Amino acid sequence: MKILSIETSCDETGIALVQAEGGFSNPRFEVLKNLVSSQIKIHRPFGGVVPGLAKREHIKNLPLLFR
Repeated sequence: MKILSIETSCDETGIALVQAEGGFSNPRFEVLKNLVSSQIKIHRPFGGVVPGLAKREHIKNLPLLFR
């Protein structure tokens, strides 16, 4: 089974794609993709995370990570 994880907390947008096999008795996981887009440079001039700006950046960055 492939599992897609999406993370949009604070100043990072990330996705991961994991292949899971083996069931509960013998689980095996393989990370197929792990991508992160950071907003640190964008927020640095403000001295911290600006929530409205972070929201707009998540909306912009998430589709780019799926390409």
